[in-house]
Amino acid sequence: MDDNRITVYKGMRDFPPETMLKRNYVVSLIRDVFESYGFEPIETPAVEHWETLSGKYGEDEKLIYNFTDWGERRVGLRYDLTVPLARFVTNHLAQIPRPFKRYQIQPVWRADKPQKGRYREFYQCDIDTVGTPLLTADAEILKALSVVLIRLGFQGFLIQYNSRKIFPALTATLKTGAEGERSLARALDKLDKIGREGVREELLRYGFSPDQADRMDELLALEGKTDEKLSHLKRTLCEGPEKELFLKEIQELREAFSLFSLDEEHLLFHPFLARGLDYYTGPIFETTVVSPRVGSLTGGGRYDNLIGRFSGQSIPAVGSSIGLERIITVMDELQMYPFVKKTLVQALMAFPDDRFRRQAVDLAEKLRSQNLRIEVYLGKKDLRGQISYALSKGIPYILLLGEDEAAKNQVAVKDLQSATQISLPQEEAAAFLREKAK
Repeated sequence: MDDNRITVYKGMRDFPPETMLKRNYVVSLIRDVFESYGFEPIETPAVEHWETLSGKYGEDEKLIYNFTDWGERRVGLRYDLTVPLARFVTNHLAQIPRPFKRYQIQPVWRADKPQKGRYREFYQCDIDTVGTPLLTADAEILKALSVVLIRLGFQGFLIQYNSRKIFPALTATLKTGAEGERSLARALDKLDKIGREGVREELLRYGFSPDQADRMDELLALEGKTDEKLSHLKRTLCEGPEKELFLKEIQELREAFSLFSLDEEHLLFHPFLARGLDYYTGPIFETTVVSPRVGSLTGGGRYDNLIGRFSGQSIPAVGSSIGLERIITVMDELQMYPFVKKTLVQALMAFPDDRFRRQAVDLAEKLRSQNLRIEVYLGKKDLRGQISYALSKGIPYILLLGEDEAAKNQVAVKDLQSATQISLPQEEAAAFLREKAK
């Protein structure tokens, strides 16, 4: 047999139970925070018509898994959750309120080169507000994201923010014409990877003159706090409506941050943050951690024109995505989980032979009815083998129901960590396990 037939496709993974416990913990916390801010869940299909996906992602469109189905229809696997949201809103305009606040936690697929924290199949956790142009919606989303990260235990994270409206102002300053705006954004989107010199070479490759590339390189040397950066940009960007729109939007965004008491310690104005996707129209943001370096943990922005491309109506929207895989990668590396578990099972119901199987099942059902997670041993091993089974799964307690226990309506409780054992009336077993679970 070809070995490739029994291996996982590169960039995709199996998740054993101990991994799923960590993932479920993170997803549950994210869901709780999103819902606390009034966001509600939706789901969309894994497969979309090619016409839905094409023309929305710029150069990244080449990473969409697409194929022709048996009905000779061209379709593609979901590349992100934003474009499907735009299609969803268009299909349900009459039913949804505005603003429409949704979250979505589902897998997406990209034909990308796998590397640390980057996979071909991965989960995104999106949060979006549709139907309001007010930048308070942008700030609320960033506040929710910061609450998620803080509750997960992240301290040294930075939410970098900018506005895509800076690019018309930059192209006006560089005198490249409007046609240079997309090329400039694409070059700057690679800044963290290729550095200033790499950006300069990219600009030359895109047809910028050496003088224009040098002028942009001088702007990239901009440093300092937010007010210092803005003062420098006010002096260096050429006068015009493009500059005024950019500065006005940044000021409104900062006022919205203040409304939600976003911690300045976690905010960084990055005037050359670009975000590669073509559908962004206004504020954009990414979140990074200082260590380990795994790329952005969250990313998003305002996309006021995207839904209109489906619906024919002008519908403003803003959103961001949490990269679950990168969150997990960092939390694993820094050992940030508040628990070390291999299983959710609280106790294994064991018995010496088949005479006590029925009583063991009945007692397990009573305990389950009190919201306890009890596994009944289903194999043929003796008690020693059952204990070994529980140890291999990381189950903390054995509930033993043998002849003495059955006669006295008791159950023996064995703590597998301390190797101690006590006997309890069966009706007290639930209270004992709940107390130990605290």
